[in-house]
Amino acid sequence: MHALVTSTIAELGRQVRTRDGELRGQPRDESGVLVFKGIPYAAPPVGPLRWRAPQPPAPWHGVRDALMFGAGCLSSLENDPRPGARSEDCLYLNVWTAAKAVDEKRPVMVWIHGGGFQFGSSANPATDGSLLAAKGVVVVSFNYRLGIFGFLAHPDLDTQAPSGNYGLQDQLAALRWVKANIAAFGGDPDNVTLFGESAGAMAVGILMASPRARGLFHKAIGESGAFWDGSHGPLQSFDEARARGRAFARRQGDASIAALRAMPAEQLNLSVPWSFERDHVTEAFSPSIDRYVVPDVPARRFLRGEQMHIPLLAGWNSAEEFPFMSQSLPAQSAQAFRTAAGAIFGKQRLADFQKLYPADTDAQAKASAATLTGDMVVGEQCWQALRLHRRSTRALTYGYHFNYTSPYTPIASHVTEIPFVFGTLTPQRLIGSTTPPAEADRALSQAMMSYWVNFAMRGNPNGPGLPSWPAYDETDVVQILGTTIEAGPNPQAARFGFLGSLRDDGVLPMRWRDGADGTRRTRAV
Repeated sequence: MHALVTSTIAELGRQVRTRDGELRGQPRDESGVLVFKGIPYAAPPVGPLRWRAPQPPAPWHGVRDALMFGAGCLSSLENDPRPGARSEDCLYLNVWTAAKAVDEKRPVMVWIHGGGFQFGSSANPATDGSLLAAKGVVVVSFNYRLGIFGFLAHPDLDTQAPSGNYGLQDQLAALRWVKANIAAFGGDPDNVTLFGESAGAMAVGILMASPRARGLFHKAIGESGAFWDGSHGPLQSFDEARARGRAFARRQGDASIAALRAMPAEQLNLSVPWSFERDHVTEAFSPSIDRYVVPDVPARRFLRGEQMHIPLLAGWNSAEEFPFMSQSLPAQSAQAFRTAAGAIFGKQRLADFQKLYPADTDAQAKASAATLTGDMVVGEQCWQALRLHRRSTRALTYGYHFNYTSPYTPIASHVTEIPFVFGTLTPQRLIGSTTPPAEADRALSQAMMSYWVNFAMRGNPNGPGLPSWPAYDETDVVQILGTTIEAGPNPQAARFGFLGSLRDDGVLPMRWRDGADGTRRTRAV
């Protein structure tokens, strides 16, 4: 009788009790995966809780349905075409698990979505966690506050703790929820891998460098992001972020924080639209050095070995520049590009620059401008994260370069690896492709899913039937994820080395805040 009771207690079904109350998820799918959607991990950040640290959710009585995604956070992207409800009340997460018993202690993978900290949500069909969960991990995804709601800094908000990084504090709250509750879903709270892409990967790197995240995750995967550096230099300083907040309040008629909290959410959001023509690092409400969650420039923390000493897998795509071309240096002619480059990199380094980013013809200048954009916005900092982490820790480190193309993915652009990682193989609309996936695409996806799951399980992506992936070291060998999967030299090493040589104490030049014409690039909003 005792054994029967123990077995019943250990069984995991679609009804799960968390610390806040009982949930009812969807029935198991054909692969045995349970999914629970729209779980509140924090109180709605509305009214007096706007621009406050996330607060615990209110417990509930009875059984709460967890069948639909919660509303996504309000998007700052102009004319955002993405479907789905959006609301200021958006702090919800989702869980996918194929565990049969609550005591299985499966590895946990927590996904942070991208979108420049301005748009995006956990309801993206490309990041459905079902197929990864079927491979033996518990997958969690969540929303976090974006744009002005997530990253307004202002002296009048600094009364309890430094302001500015509420979106990052949401991420920490989601990780604390995982630590407290994931065992009820068959997950192991002591084996959590944080992974994300673009801004999600930037968040992974930022949190690796944050003392407030220690103990909340144990491995990290960064896809196309690391430090929240950009083509205009490092993330906003403490003073820059507050200057931006004060400037915004002045534009609203010298509004007080109380008045700004009283503004309707949609009105507030529409007052600070963002587009890809503006740098999301320094020209938007986004992560800053708040001396609380972010104590210093993340790259400097890595340089000094002050980041978490945990296994890291990170990499970049071969055409990262694709969505960011509007931020490129002027390249209407070879002369215009050389002039702009000279203003940014200095005449003393221009000869070295031109060897790597040639501009002998107008066509060559246009190609070099595109390459430079991808390197500055994404690629170089991913490389820096790998080499600095490898240099300062004994934890295993793995690097990759995604250059796969096919009719389904004709350009290895920013974000195109995501459907391969999740196995969803959804249409690659960012690059204008609606061609369905073929067998080769499915084969690469299966390999990448296995690599990612193996890493989440053991801190090492290698496993039976997979091409060997060597640990990253001073030889700068990375795993090439292309039509052939194989280890090879970093194909962008020389360019990254040049850009990296411009860092001082890990920090990109502050003079990059100024444009090629000498005008200040960081604008008040």
